[in-house]
Amino acid sequence: MSLAADGLPPLRDVIERHGLHAKKALGQNFLLDLNLTGKVARTAGDLADTTVIEVGPGPGGLTRALLMHGAKRVVAIERDERCLAALAEIAAHYPGRLEVVAADALRVDMAALAPGETVKIVANLPYNIGTELLVRWLTVAEWPPFWRSLTLMFQKEVAQRIVAQPGADAYGRLGVLAGWRSRADIAFDIPARAFTPPPKVTSAVVHIFPRENPLPADMRKLERVTEAAFGQRRKMLRQSLKSLGGERLLDAAGIDGTRRAETLSVEEFVRLANLV
Repeated sequence: MSLAADGLPPLRDVIERHGLHAKKALGQNFLLDLNLTGKVARTAGDLADTTVIEVGPGPGGLTRALLMHGAKRVVAIERDERCLAALAEIAAHYPGRLEVVAADALRVDMAALAPGETVKIVANLPYNIGTELLVRWLTVAEWPPFWRSLTLMFQKEVAQRIVAQPGADAYGRLGVLAGWRSRADIAFDIPARAFTPPPKVTSAVVHIFPRENPLPADMRKLERVTEAAFGQRRKMLRQSLKSLGGERLLDAAGIDGTRRAETLSVEEFVRLANLV
């Protein structure tokens, strides 16, 4: 059997040997192209003094790229017990540099995984929990957060919602939330054929940095305002925000009630939230 550039078996061989066929119920789509996983790792920047948290490593393609790219340590969170043996082989190949946490990422306190260390989160996120995890990372209580940057793979449609600006069709609650506390850009697209099994959509890698001093706002109120505004996005704000004060609230914020949600800047949404 020929070995890959990192001295480990090719990922397709690993998948066959361990029976790691992707499970739709777990939102799994494995990225096997080591050139692409290497590109994702490079997008995350210098990892030499960094602990990388990876969610959903699967057979370990991106994990291997992160370690090859020089990550000081990788903490990989994987709930699929079938993948643990394959990840253990990578850990043995890189002694002391890979820690595997067998758990559901939604139940893990990630801030506690590397206290006091420089942390970057890099992941091909499972499609079924990706947005929920991102929202959690953007709304942690302490800010600046425990993470230095996020380099994440999403369906392209979700990626466009994250980076969307006012006036764009994709602009909505996720764009407001991401724009409030972070700077986000789409680094590059990944075609469906690069994954096993290939999803029905193109994917994209989003690179996110926390803002040092985001505008102060109550997260729960910001959620209420954006939910009301975008829940009826084709209506004028004086109507969509009626349950939160309507014209009175908008007048206090100095915002024309005939405008629609997609025209408001992040700053204007924060102003509304702080007046609720």
